[in-house]
Amino acid sequence: MPKAWIQDRKKEFYYRKAKAENYRSRATYKLVQANQKYGFIKRNDVVVDLGAAPGGWIQAARKMTGKQGFVLGVDLKPIEPFTQEYIRTIVADLNDPDIAQQILSFLPRKADVIISDAAPNITGVWEVDHARQIDLATKALEISLQVLRPSGNFFVKVFEGDLLNDFLQAVKRHFESVKIVKPQASRAKSSEMYILALNLKPKKEHEE
Repeated sequence: MPKAWIQDRKKEFYYRKAKAENYRSRATYKLVQANQKYGFIKRNDVVVDLGAAPGGWIQAARKMTGKQGFVLGVDLKPIEPFTQEYIRTIVADLNDPDIAQQILSFLPRKADVIISDAAPNITGVWEVDHARQIDLATKALEISLQVLRPSGNFFVKVFEGDLLNDFLQAVKRHFESVKIVKPQASRAKSSEMYILALNLKPKKEHEE
């Protein structure tokens, strides 16, 4: 059976599943599957979702944290509002020099987890797309270092390529455990993968 046909069926499966379960995006299942395996988002956590539109990851994180948790979605584009008082969304640019302070001003306390499925506008030129994705992931890392509590967790999308190893090394300087994750809902032929970084080191350790 042709691999492309299988991948198209898989994509269609998660698309239909998202529609049936009232999720805003098929990408929801990437976060769900990763968290089922690694448990980096827990009940009562404060979670920040960078690049959150249209809100599928917010919906998943909301179920993981429960009513005593808090989820903040951040995106350049407006996100259709949620009715729950423990979910907030803001329109903001991750490249804004004040973005970390903007985020902190909306949180009840420092975040337990930062998640980011942010992606650039795809040009089709691989070197350009890879570099832009790593730039976004690096910005998400910078925000995490200011917004996460000690021992907090970080989950971010990257594209495979020449710049990935340097980014991985940068993440490892700041977190106790770092691994590459490829959820089942992420297409096998896609170069998309995720970096899961657990337990942010105390500041004095990762700034040495």
